[in-house]
Amino acid sequence: MSLLNHPPLPAPSRRDFLATAGAAMAATAGCGKATAGTSRPEHVWGERGITPGKLQKPRAMTIDADDQLYLVDITGRIQVFGPDGKFLRGWRTPKSKNGRPTGLSILHGKLYVPDTHYFRVLVYTLEGQLLEENAMGEGGEPGQLSVGPLRPGQLGWTTDIVQDSAGNFYVSEYGQQDRIQKFAPDGTFALQWGGHGSEPGQFVRPQCLSIDRNDRLWVGDAGNHRLQVFDTQGQFLFQWGEEGIEPGRLSYPYSLWIDAEENVLVCEYGNSRVQKLTPEGEPLALWGKQGRAPGQLHNPWAIVQDSQGRTHVLDSYNHRVQRFRM
Repeated sequence: MSLLNHPPLPAPSRRDFLATAGAAMAATAGCGKATAGTSRPEHVWGERGITPGKLQKPRAMTIDADDQLYLVDITGRIQVFGPDGKFLRGWRTPKSKNGRPTGLSILHGKLYVPDTHYFRVLVYTLEGQLLEENAMGEGGEPGQLSVGPLRPGQLGWTTDIVQDSAGNFYVSEYGQQDRIQKFAPDGTFALQWGGHGSEPGQFVRPQCLSIDRNDRLWVGDAGNHRLQVFDTQGQFLFQWGEEGIEPGRLSYPYSLWIDAEENVLVCEYGNSRVQKLTPEGEPLALWGKQGRAPGQLHNPWAIVQDSQGRTHVLDSYNHRVQRFRM
C-alpha cells in the first residue's frame, strides 16, 4: 500500500450502524455504571507528514507522569507531544529498514521500545538518549524466525512489554512463536508460555499487554479477538471476547488500558472503535466508528488515559490523536 495515499473508505455497513448507535448510547444515558461520554472528541490533533511534529501511520503510544504522549510511527520516529498535541522533541530508532516498532512503554522513568522487526527491546531516557539496544534476552535471527523455534530467552517479533510489582518484565511476541516471555528485573530469562493456536493459553498475535493492581497479566490476543488473563507464573486464569461487531465482541484488540475503576478500555483495530468493559467482559460503552470526521476512527492502534481521566486514542490511518472522555 502506498504511503502517499489514503486507502479507500469502505461503504457504510452494519458495523458503522452499531458503532454509531453505541456511541450515541454512551453520550446520552451511558451503560450500566459507565460515566456518560460524548460522541464528539474534546480535542483532535495531528497532521500527515514526515517533518517534526507530523505523523505517518502512528502505531504505538504511551504516556508519562506529566501527561506527555510518546508516539512511534511507520517511519521509525519516536515523537513526544504535550497533552494538547504540541510537539516537544523527537528522535529515530537505530534501524527501521526491516520494519518499525509496534509497542511503547514507560517503566520506572525509562522508555522501553519493543523493536518488533529487529527482535529486541530498546531502552531510552525520556529525553531520547539510547541506553540499551538489547535490554533483555537475545535477538532471534531472521532466518531462524521463519523455521523456528526460538530458544527460551531469544526474542522474535516483539510487540509489547510491561512490568509487575516485583520488577519482572513480560514481553509478547508474534509470528512463529506467539508467546509471552518473563524476564527477571536484571533481564535474565525466567519462563515462557503460549504457542500458536486458539486454545486457552495459546495466541495468534499477542499484540498488547497490561498489568492490573493484582499483578494479573492481561493479553490482547489480537488474532483470536479476545483478552486472556494470567498470573505471574503464566497460569491461565480466564478469558473473554469473540470476533464480532456487537457490544462486547472484539475485532483485533490492538491496545488495552485498565482504568482507575479497574474497567478495561479496548482499542479495536478491526472495528475502528473503543469499548469500555467490566473486568468480566460486560460492555459498558462504545466510542467511535469508521471514518475520518472528528469522533470517527480508521484502524486505531493504541489507547492511553492521562492523569485527568481523559482518553487518548491513536487514530493511525487518519494520522492523528483524538481525546475524549468515556
